[in-house]
Amino acid sequence: MIKLVAIAGSIGEQSYNRELLQFISKHYSNLVNIELVSINDLPVFNPDKDVSDSEAVQSVYQKLKGAQGVILATPEHNHSVPAALKNLVEWMSFNLHPLEGKPVWIVGASYHNQGSSRAQLHLKQILEAPGVDALVMPGDEFLLSNAKEAFDDEGNLKDARTIGFLDKLIHKFLKYVKVIDLFDAPDPLTVDDEDLDATGKVNTTIDGVDMNDDQWVEKAATKVHAVDGSAYVKLDRGILTVDQLNYFLKTMPAELTFADDNNQFIYYNQNLPTRKMLAPRRPEQVGDPLSSVHPDIAVEHVKQVIHALRTGESDLVGMPVPGNGPDKHIMHYYKAMRDENGRYRGINEWVLDIMPIVKYYLETTGQKLVVNENQQPVPPIFGLDLDASTGASVHETVATPKADASTGASEDAAPAASTENETPVDDEGGIEIGALLNSGSNVATEGVQPKEVTANVAKDAKPSESNNNPFTDASTGASES
Repeated sequence: MIKLVAIAGSIGEQSYNRELLQFISKHYSNLVNIELVSINDLPVFNPDKDVSDSEAVQSVYQKLKGAQGVILATPEHNHSVPAALKNLVEWMSFNLHPLEGKPVWIVGASYHNQGSSRAQLHLKQILEAPGVDALVMPGDEFLLSNAKEAFDDEGNLKDARTIGFLDKLIHKFLKYVKVIDLFDAPDPLTVDDEDLDATGKVNTTIDGVDMNDDQWVEKAATKVHAVDGSAYVKLDRGILTVDQLNYFLKTMPAELTFADDNNQFIYYNQNLPTRKMLAPRRPEQVGDPLSSVHPDIAVEHVKQVIHALRTGESDLVGMPVPGNGPDKHIMHYYKAMRDENGRYRGINEWVLDIMPIVKYYLETTGQKLVVNENQQPVPPIFGLDLDASTGASVHETVATPKADASTGASEDAAPAASTENETPVDDEGGIEIGALLNSGSNVATEGVQPKEVTANVAKDAKPSESNNNPFTDASTGASES
C-alpha cells in the first residue's frame, strides 16, 4: 500500500484543513496509508540559529523523506499561505531537502466561496522554487468552500458530489505517485552502470553520515533519531518492539543481510562473532557501499547478480560456496525485494547449510542418496544467465564432480578445512573469493565481501567432523573452510 504524509498548514486548535485531511485518511484507508504529521512543534525558522538536527525538525523531515508522496492542506491567510506552512517549507529547503522530487498534492478549505484558491496557487509557486523542488500534481484543484458547513458531526463530508470529485483526485494522485516513484528509482541501463560506490540517493538514504565510517550505525541512528529498545514498530502484519525484532532476526537459522537499492550494505543479523562465521564480516562494515566490502576481482560478478535482480531478469539467484563436502553444503541465496509499486528496493541475502536438513530427511525416512548415471552436467548456479552475463558457455566451464553414492557429495570437491590445523586469521576467515571467480564453477555473489577475506587451509586437511551445522555468512559469499 502506498504511504503518504499529510500536513495541515494551520496550527490552530480548530482547523478545517486538518479535518479535511482526517476525512481523506479515514475515507480512503483501504486504498492508501496516510499519516497525519503535525508541524506545531517546529521552531521559528532562523538561518542564524540552525537547528536542523533537532528532534522537532528531524521528526518532520524523516516523515517527509520516507513518504512516497505528500498532501498539503492550506488555508488562505491574507491571499497567501499561513506562516506555519511557510515556516515548514523554510526548514525543509535550508539544509534539509525532503521535498525534492517528491510528489505533492495541494488541497485546501476555507470559510468562503473561493476555497483557498489564491493560497494554493501561491503554495504551488513556493514548492517549485529552487531548493524546494517538489513535484506538484498539475491539473484539477480541490477547493473546499464554506468549510464550516461542509462536515457532519462525525467529521464526514456531507456533499456526495464533493466526495465524488475527491475520489477522482485521490486516484489520480496515487497514479502520479507511482509514476514519479519509478522515475526516481536508480535505473542503471547496463551491468557496467551498477554503482557499487552508492554515490546516488534513494528515499531511505541517510544524509550527513560518511558511509565508510566505522561508527555509521551509531551516527546514522543519532542523525535520524532512530527508535530502539522497547519502542514499538508497526509492521505489515504485526507490532513488535525493536528488541523483539532483534531477538527474532538473530535467531533465524541463517545469516541475513540487507543491501539497499542504492547498493549500500545496511544490515546483518549479527548472531555470531566474526571468526565463527563461514563468510565473515565485521560490525563496522555496516553502512559501507558495496564497493568497499568486495575485492576488485569480484566487482564484475557482483554487478551481474545485482543487475539481474534489479531488472527482473531473475527474482532469485542461488549458488554454493567452494569447499563443500559430505558434512556440509553451504548455499548463498539472493532475493530481489520490491515494494507494493513493483520498484526494486534491494537484496535480501541469506546463507544456509542445507546438509543438516538433507541428513535429517534421510535419517527420518530411511532413504539414501544415490548416483543418477543419466544426469547431464548442470551449472551449480541458478537464477543467473551466465551465458548472457559473461559470454561463456556454462557447460564448457562447469565440470560436474562424481558424487558419492551414499551422500551425493562430490568425491573431487575440496575438503573442508580442519579447525585444528587452521592458521588463525586476525580479522576475517574464509575463502579467497578470486579462486571462486576464476574456477569456472561458480560466480561472485551480491553479498558483502570483505577485501581481507582469505583462508589458510592445511594441506591434505580432512573434512571436519566437529561442525555439522555451521552458521554461514550472509554478506561475504565466502566460506571459512
